[in-house]
Amino acid sequence: MLVVVGVVVACSGVLPVGNAAAKSAAAKSSACARVLGGESVSGPTNTVAWKVGIGSRIGVFDDVPGKTLRPTTWVAPKDAPWLVVLAHPRAEANRCWLQVRLPWRPNTAAGWINAKLVVVEKTKWRIDVSTARRTLTLFEAGKAVRTVSVVVGKPSTPTPAGLFAVAWAVRWNPNDFLGSWVLELTAHSNALQQFDGGNGLVGIHGRGGASLRDPLGSAASHGCIRVANDSIDWLVHTVGQSRLPGTPVQVS
Repeated sequence: MLVVVGVVVACSGVLPVGNAAAKSAAAKSSACARVLGGESVSGPTNTVAWKVGIGSRIGVFDDVPGKTLRPTTWVAPKDAPWLVVLAHPRAEANRCWLQVRLPWRPNTAAGWINAKLVVVEKTKWRIDVSTARRTLTLFEAGKAVRTVSVVVGKPSTPTPAGLFAVAWAVRWNPNDFLGSWVLELTAHSNALQQFDGGNGLVGIHGRGGASLRDPLGSAASHGCIRVANDSIDWLVHTVGQSRLPGTPVQVS
C-alpha cells in the first residue's frame, strides 16, 4: 500500500440529398477526425493503447453528453497527469468524447471527457501482472520483453484485479521499504479503505529494508506489487519515467 504522495483532416464525399442518417454519421465522424487526426483510437489491445494528457481541470461525464454540458465531476493534473483510454471515441453535438479510466474509487471508475481538451498519444507499452503466477510482464507492441517474479497481496489484502494505469512514476530510496521506484496506479485496495494514513492506493514498487523479508514469488503484501530493485530500475529505464504515466496495467 502506498502513502506517496492535432492534425486536421478533411472528410469529403458525396451524400444523397435528404439522407439525414448519412449526413449525421458523416458529421459525427468528422467531429472526431478533426480532433484525433484520423487516428484509430480505441481501448487497449494486445499491441497498442491510447492515453490522454490532462493539462488543466476538465469536466468528466458519466455518459456522452448532448448539447447540455453539466459535468458529473472534474479531473485535474494533480489527480493523474495521464489517463488510459478505454473505448472507441464517440461524437455528439459536434464534439468528440473519449472514455478514460479515472484515478479514484471504485476501481472500475470511468468517465467521458472532451477530446479537444487533452493531448492524445499512442503507447506501445503494457504491463501485465498475474497474481496466480506472481509475475509481472512488460509487453512492447504485443511482445513480451521480460517477465519477473513479484510479491503480491496476501489473501486477506489481495491485489485488486482489473485494468488500471500508471498514474505517477516516482524515484525513491533503494534502501527504503518501497525500494528504488514507486509506480502509483489508479488501483485501490478492495480490503482496506485506508492504510497508514493513505487512501488504500495500490502500486508497483521496489524492495528494500523490511520488505526484503518476504521472498519474491510470495503473497505477502497489503495489495501492492513488489519488484526487485534491479527489475523495476530496468522497467523504468526501458519505458522511460516520463512515458510511464498512462501506461495500461492489467492485473489478473
